[in-house]
Amino acid sequence: MNIVIPPIVFYVLGALFLVFGTLRAVILGRRRADREVVDDTPERARARRRHVMFGVFWVLTGLFLIASTAGVLRRPG
Repeated sequence: MNIVIPPIVFYVLGALFLVFGTLRAVILGRRRADREVVDDTPERARARRRHVMFGVFWVLTGLFLIASTAGVLRRPG
């Protein structure tokens, strides 16, 4: 028994990863010095760096899903 998943599912998931990964990296990963009351702490810097790294990871995952579903990453032969 084979289950066939329609390609639109992977396109939608890839687009969601792209959008939310970009939002995570841009909004949660930047420092807004004008809005901060206290100085930056190492914990906040680590949290921002983590948001940027995982945001980029989500974007790359979304690009991979879209590219592999579209057939760009097929093996030659």
